[in-house]
Amino acid sequence: MRCKLLLFDLDGTLLRTDKTISKVTMQELEKCRERGIMIGVSTSRSEKNSMEFISELNPDVVISSAGALVKYRGTYIYKAEFTKAETKDLIQKAREICGEDCEITIDTVNEHYWNYKIDPKQQDRSWGDSVYTDFCDFDHESLKMCVEIFDEKAAEKLQQNLPGCDCVRFSDGYWYKFTKKTATKENAILHMCKECGITTDEMVAFGDDYADIGMLKLCGIGVAMGNAIDEVKAVADYVIGDNDNDGIGKYLQNAMMEKN
Repeated sequence: MRCKLLLFDLDGTLLRTDKTISKVTMQELEKCRERGIMIGVSTSRSEKNSMEFISELNPDVVISSAGALVKYRGTYIYKAEFTKAETKDLIQKAREICGEDCEITIDTVNEHYWNYKIDPKQQDRSWGDSVYTDFCDFDHESLKMCVEIFDEKAAEKLQQNLPGCDCVRFSDGYWYKFTKKTATKENAILHMCKECGITTDEMVAFGDDYADIGMLKLCGIGVAMGNAIDEVKAVADYVIGDNDNDGIGKYLQNAMMEKN
């Protein structure tokens, strides 16, 4: 296979637990870039939040907010936004079904908003900047809403009441993401293909969680991290080492050795 793009999820994949990219992995990515291979990220984080961790990577492609926003070499090429009215409706229904005090995050193109009870940076210093809001008079278009839902039945009811949304749970907690039905990582990749002039068969994708399954199945080679959930490993072509022990760097080293 002729690889033209390496595409990485961030948390649990390209980023280690401390939210850094290992030196070994960065060195191997630079070697890939020297060979003409593009580097991309595909994450559920907002673009602004993501870039706080990957600015040194300077990716060619940034798919953010779980596929709702795509940037190719500095230019936005795809955006799937909820209107201001739709965003207010999302927040209202989340509160009606999951409780007035449920925690909610909203991604816009420029910011990440959160009605957190405890400043996330007090719990994890590596967390990116979030704008605190109580969402009472929130008046912005949005790309993604996430809701912390402890009751599975409430999560199911909210999904049923938001039929125009794509919903995925994150495996490391009780958070669920809601984007437009068409805003998934795999649909974002298809939009990006049209702009880049490459095919999905020419991509290698790496991931670890539910939101990555479609991406790994779509791309020419799907790679699951050693720390990935079983559902991701089941659809992957390869399972490699974990994100804290240079799984990606070692995989790229071996791939280049085989190619040579």
